[in-house]
Amino acid sequence: MGCDGGTIPKRHELVKGPKKVEKVDKNAELAAKWRYCALSQEKLKRPIVACELGRLYNKDAIIEYLLDKSAERPNSEVVAHIRNIKDVKELNLTDNPAWEGERHNIKGDCYEDMHCSMFICPVVGLEMNGKHKFLFLQTCGCVFSERALREVKTEICHKCGDPFQEDVLVTLNGTKEEVEKLQKAMEERRAKAKTAKKSKKSKDTKVSKSQDSTGTISLPQEKSCIRFDHASVLSFFFSFLSAPGPSTSGESSKTLKAPPGLVIGSKRSIQDMKDKSETYKSLFTSHGSAKRTKDQISNWVTHTPYHF
Repeated sequence: MGCDGGTIPKRHELVKGPKKVEKVDKNAELAAKWRYCALSQEKLKRPIVACELGRLYNKDAIIEYLLDKSAERPNSEVVAHIRNIKDVKELNLTDNPAWEGERHNIKGDCYEDMHCSMFICPVVGLEMNGKHKFLFLQTCGCVFSERALREVKTEICHKCGDPFQEDVLVTLNGTKEEVEKLQKAMEERRAKAKTAKKSKKSKDTKVSKSQDSTGTISLPQEKSCIRFDHASVLSFFFSFLSAPGPSTSGESSKTLKAPPGLVIGSKRSIQDMKDKSETYKSLFTSHGSAKRTKDQISNWVTHTPYHF
């Protein structure tokens, strides 16, 4: 039973038993969620954003992903629900005054507290290290602990003062059940926005179809539709100018009222209208007084106005 060198093997070296289940270190798991980006696995640094499911990312990593979605990246399934930059919210975090950074322990001769975090709750001072539940507001991006929102009940943000409701609260790095609940709420919210956009688009198409090819616009709210065009508006305006003034006999002047329905104006010349005065006709270039004789028309062109 001896091997080379006179060694005697033991039972656990000859008989292979069942493998032990590897246990994840809780400190390492918390550090991975609260100190590193969920997409790039790099250390979190400002600006930090969060999605509708409560995951933390570096903003530059999200922008790189949105610019080139075809590139192969690890953990790309965690950002599959992010369509554009509007699906993430930049967080308004509060710095921890006790955080000394990572450079103080470069040599490795100091004790490093893994539970010390870069950020804290601005109300009760709890560190954002994963031991306590934290939430952020989708409206303003401010981050608070659940204890602060539970003990100080208010409908106004503690940090910026903006009003908010409970449906805009999102749990950061929540449990599996909380993530499923947030995903369901996200899908419902997106479905409502999609239906609202479709209804608005259908209304716009109905309004555009109501405009005919001549450029007239009908008012569908009233029963009797009034149609306007350029010719009818001009004819009404000039008829108002040519109306006689108030009489000197003391009679009250009659006010000119618009007809109930404006008819499309004709295309005949104003000079052919017999009901118009000669003074009124002379206002237009089609009148004989506006035409030049052959002696007045020059046979050369100049770019200076100093000729007669």
